[in-house]
Amino acid sequence: MLLRKQLFALIIISALMLACGSKKHNKTVSIKSEKAQVFEPNWESIKKNYKDPEWFNKQKFGIFIHWGAYSVPAFGSEWYPRQMYMDTATFTAQLNFEKIGPNPVYTHHKKTWGDQKTFGYKDFIPMFKGEKFNAAEWIDLFKKAGAKYVIPVADHHDGFAMYKSHTTRWNSVDMGPKRDVLGELFKEGRNQGLIMGASSHYAFNWSFYNKKDHFDTTDPQYADLYSTKGKNLKEPVSKEFKQRWWDRTVDLIDNYQPDILWFDFYLDIPDYADMRPKIAAYFYNKGIEWGKEVVINDKNFDHEAFPEGTVIYDLERGKLPGIRKLPWQTDTSIGKNSWSYVSNWESKTANQLIDDLVDIVSKNGNLLLNVGPKADGTIPEDQKEILLQIGNWLSINGDAIYDTKYWKTFGEGPTEVNKGHHSEGDNKDFTGQDIRFTQKGNKLYAIMMAWPTNNSVHIKSVKSSEDKVSNVKMLGSNANLKWSQDTNGLIVEMPTQKPGDYAFVLELTL
Repeated sequence: MLLRKQLFALIIISALMLACGSKKHNKTVSIKSEKAQVFEPNWESIKKNYKDPEWFNKQKFGIFIHWGAYSVPAFGSEWYPRQMYMDTATFTAQLNFEKIGPNPVYTHHKKTWGDQKTFGYKDFIPMFKGEKFNAAEWIDLFKKAGAKYVIPVADHHDGFAMYKSHTTRWNSVDMGPKRDVLGELFKEGRNQGLIMGASSHYAFNWSFYNKKDHFDTTDPQYADLYSTKGKNLKEPVSKEFKQRWWDRTVDLIDNYQPDILWFDFYLDIPDYADMRPKIAAYFYNKGIEWGKEVVINDKNFDHEAFPEGTVIYDLERGKLPGIRKLPWQTDTSIGKNSWSYVSNWESKTANQLIDDLVDIVSKNGNLLLNVGPKADGTIPEDQKEILLQIGNWLSINGDAIYDTKYWKTFGEGPTEVNKGHHSEGDNKDFTGQDIRFTQKGNKLYAIMMAWPTNNSVHIKSVKSSEDKVSNVKMLGSNANLKWSQDTNGLIVEMPTQKPGDYAFVLELTL
């Protein structure tokens, strides 16, 4: 009997050790078995059983990566493979005509690389070698930038998979770099404690390429890259292609077990309505099987394709004007004019991006910031420098960002933010009168977007009648600050020396 008890105890201890060991690679919170739910492929079941995981909202800052064969021509943007076939007109993703006449990318390609029948997009893939790609160097840079999660593009519109695919020959292991780019990044990122996700833009592959007989896009031997769609621009997505999308997405999920699955806009169209609850249920059930909470990001681009509360809402190159109580995310690029590397890449400043991060976090959001590596696998120096500047700011002021919650108001000041997708270009720079708030425990963080012009700040939202302050300090500074508080707010005199170059954080003890 004693031996049996000892053996039983040994089994229990071994099981606990294995359970603990399985969490080492990942920061996500495991789901307790008694709370595990089985999701059925309908919105009623998903809405009933899904809740946004707390771990996602705590991370605040992640890195997006656009890298693929479109980095070889390095011209225009990552939409090069689409626009190189637009010979008579440019039309939008919604298939509306935008401009009559050859697209500049079409003209550039014909002049630089030759006729699109003899030199098509497929011919860039052997040139996409990624010979200097080093996953450890990339992940090390992202950690220094202060990122907590990383989402490489796994499947872009172009149809070339950046991983070992079991559903298409057009993948980075069998062609191009001949390496499992996604797999190497996942392994290195998880080894270094980062949360790893993957993005799928493949739904748009159906309508991505223009089909004309004088292009290679109509050649049936390349239909598995350029899609099986015919020449009719508005041909509905076929049942066969939706099945291909399903198989490809499930392959990505099963073999890489992403913590975050990020979907681009085209999955939101009516043609995919039946696929959305199906893939959400599949992924969430996989999370239960893996013992961790997982997250879907989607844009709900022009309507509520995924019902509110079933995924994390994502805004492309845009922000919200106020607090959203459910977690959300902005995805934007360091590049003003492209997501993938182009020879005329224009970078935003670290100051702009830090201000964006602060504004987004004050409204209960995360920032997913994109980098665009060169075709050889190197990240350009200007992008590196911006990431390191953000990381340096976060090393001083991270307490005001990570694991914080929104306050009763997101902020105060004269500068308003435009709402919606692709609205960032209309926003004005923040001023020294613009303040954003976050909170953690008994600490309230008042983040000034710029140094006050008169070296003092009046924070009107922090009134003694509502929030009594007992101490004030500036993160990164050892100076003893002079301050006073009354029913009109809090007045703080700035230290004589700035603790940095960007947004400045006052930590208020309540």
